[in-house]
Amino acid sequence: MRAAFYEKNGAARDVLSVAEVETPKPGPGEVRVRLKTSGVNPSDVKGREGRTRKIAFPRVIPHSDGAGEIEAVGEGVPASRKGERVWLWNAQWKRAFGTCAEYVVLPAQYAVPLPSHISDEAGACLGIPAMTAWNAVEVAGAAKGRTVLVTGGAGGVGHYAIQFAKAAGATVLATISSDAKAALAKQAGADHTIDYKRENVGERVMALTGKAGIDAVIEMDVAANAKLYPGILHARSQAVIYGTGSAEATIPSQFLLTSGIRLQYIFVYELTPAERTSAVTGINRMLENKTLINNVALTLPLKDIVAAHEAVEQGKTMGNVVVTL
Repeated sequence: MRAAFYEKNGAARDVLSVAEVETPKPGPGEVRVRLKTSGVNPSDVKGREGRTRKIAFPRVIPHSDGAGEIEAVGEGVPASRKGERVWLWNAQWKRAFGTCAEYVVLPAQYAVPLPSHISDEAGACLGIPAMTAWNAVEVAGAAKGRTVLVTGGAGGVGHYAIQFAKAAGATVLATISSDAKAALAKQAGADHTIDYKRENVGERVMALTGKAGIDAVIEMDVAANAKLYPGILHARSQAVIYGTGSAEATIPSQFLLTSGIRLQYIFVYELTPAERTSAVTGINRMLENKTLINNVALTLPLKDIVAAHEAVEQGKTMGNVVVTL
């Protein structure tokens, strides 16, 4: 099979290769999926660079997300699953071989039925971005009467988080950095957008909430945004944090302490079985109801894997980057 891989950490154009490698065989409890698409996420890029973790295997086929069709099953997996269209999650977490290949073998529960009307490109966006967003919205307690701020509302996770929070009944504010990104956030259902490059975020939040502040922030970069918390959070509110731009962050500890603010970090790769079941069930329900917008910003073929990684690194695409197999 053809696959993209790297054998050491480094820049995309220095370490990524595309070549023929051995096609894997499913073991007990596993399925083999013929992949149509593979999702590229910031964590894939950071892992390849060696920023978040050093390479742990002689060769790594990157990416945890993807979509395709089950074409072989291992012992203990019903034969009826063969031919099933699926979307995938956690394919490369603590494993050497992910979805950036023509085939992937992984535990059967990591392959989720994909509704027939959902494209393979959209299916490749659901693992890390949508599951992170679903869990963040649940932890934030989004519901009718609650106000939630989603930072990075046009990003992969943010775009889904807006939709899930709105579906739960919350009033949703979103930070963005351009008119085009504001339009994407509004398309997802944001009630209000705040351009953090041109507006004072704290002043806008207080104006929009009648000086009450927000109940929860869904945070993409705590290192960059924690300084905003005294101006946007009310007493006993919370920040649900799924990302950080640096390994260490300066936080306004005195304000957080005296206001009883809860900081809750979440990590999509290590969700509990109950959290995963909730996310998968909720995501597929919205897919089946045709109420979920999947924002595929850029699609590239496998031979352009370097360009795909560089697009994610540069952060210029408004949405998800997908590689086609």
